[in-house]
Amino acid sequence: MHIEPGIVAGAKMALGYATAAGAATVGLKLTADTIRQSGITALIGRSAVTTAAVFSFFQILPHFPVGVSEVHFILGSTLFLMFGAAPAAIGLAMGLLLQGMFFAPADLPQYFINITTLLVPLFAMGALAKRVIAPGTAYVDLKYRQALALSTAYQGGVVAWVGFWAFYGQGFGAETMTSVLSFGGAYMLVVLIEPLADLAALAAAKALRGRAGTGILTPRVFAAA
Repeated sequence: MHIEPGIVAGAKMALGYATAAGAATVGLKLTADTIRQSGITALIGRSAVTTAAVFSFFQILPHFPVGVSEVHFILGSTLFLMFGAAPAAIGLAMGLLLQGMFFAPADLPQYFINITTLLVPLFAMGALAKRVIAPGTAYVDLKYRQALALSTAYQGGVVAWVGFWAFYGQGFGAETMTSVLSFGGAYMLVVLIEPLADLAALAAAKALRGRAGTGILTPRVFAAA
């Protein structure tokens, strides 16, 4: 999902700053909600876990360049379901920043573009979750079709934003079109894996229900809203 250096350049980079600012505003609101519901200690703990997870996803899990970007197993829906929207957003932002600072400094100029690509689909998926998951359902009781809907929404959003940035920066030429389509086709394969990761993580959490140490997870994992 990293936009390669040079695809968006010059004055066009300003749009990335604007979209990232909008995403940050939503993230701050969700952060305030989480602090009000669970306390700042819980937010810090969950965010630390998600940051470490995202950093590991970028550096350890398989990733490879395809077309205009790279395919990563980000597991955005898993982070959302296990830790909540705000900690997932913080983890994505901080994990991406750390990865850029220590391993991919060439990606730092595109940080705000890339963070938009990660966060806006996350927030859209959160809105979708309210529609596909009934208020009386704890996340540990989700069905495969619900996990699939969330994963498809998140990964589809990532692909849509990568395509937008590519066309915005390079125009609608045949080469750009081919690169975007090849990236999109490869990236949506993640949808075959992510729902299974969601259900596996939730099954592990379900086994811990009622035990000490589960406070690091968002309360919705175990308790119906």
